[in-house]
This record gives sequence, structure tokens and C-alpha cells, in this order.
Amino acid sequence: MGAGVMKQADGGGGRRARRRGRRSMPMSEINVTPFVDVMLVLLIIFMVAAPLSVVGVPVQTPETAASALPTPQEEPLTITLNAEGGVFIQETEVDRAELVTRLRGIAAERDSDQIFLRADGVNAWNEVAQIMGALNAAGFNNIGLVTDIGGPTLDGQDG
Repeated sequence: MGAGVMKQADGGGGRRARRRGRRSMPMSEINVTPFVDVMLVLLIIFMVAAPLSVVGVPVQTPETAASALPTPQEEPLTITLNAEGGVFIQETEVDRAELVTRLRGIAAERDSDQIFLRADGVNAWNEVAQIMGALNAAGFNNIGLVTDIGGPTLDGQDG
């Protein structure tokens, strides 16, 4: 990859030098150009792939002054209520009649009872409260509401 052979500087001459027993010395320099090329390609791949790792159901969450929750030990379970009223477990759409049954099955396999609820800001509070009741009935008592940061603090200062 980066090592080559270089001729001795004292007495050049190709064939004659080899016949007399003199050998070429190994070159001790490393060519870093292929290494840099590979690193730049990897950088571009990760820059393109990073934005795609966000949860795939698009919702416009409301902005609040709440701080972020600590990171859980296992992958967080997310329920999403989109603007059209569709309910999603992670990225899979679920019928509302099947929601509690599916969540009970998931709860039996998980160590944590923490779940995150993402609801579009256009949804009525009644719909969000019904989903929260279904989460509680399925055994998830630790419900975190997902919002965007930077909303009003309700103390007269926007933050």
C-alpha cells in the first residue's frame, strides 16, 4: 500500500549494481493519499446517513420550556399521534382498537415502563388524553411527552 523500493544513491547503474551483489533498499515512507481518500468517503457517507436516523413519522411537536429527559438504558419506545389522527408504535401504524393489546405484549418483553408520546400540535387534548389512558391501561406508567425546546416559559420571557 505504501512501501516501495528505492535504489542506492552511491553508484547507480541498474544491471551492473545487481550483478555485484548490491541490492535495492526498501523505502520507509508511507503514502497517506489512499488513507485520506477512504476517510473522506467515510465522512461523506456518515454525513448523509446521520439525518436519516431520526424517527420516521413526521409530526410538528409543540415547543415548551421543559428540559430534556435523561437517556434511558434500552431503546426508547415511542408512540406517535400524527396530524391525521394515525397512531404509530415506533414507525409502524397501529389501529386504535389494537393499541392496548399490542402495547401489553411489548410491555411484557421490556424491563422499563417508560414510553414517549409524540403528538402533533394540531391534535385536540382529548385525543392525546385518550392515547395516554391507553398507555396507562397497557402497563406504561412512566409517560414522557415529547416537545421541542425553545417555547415560551410563561413568566413573561420567551426562551
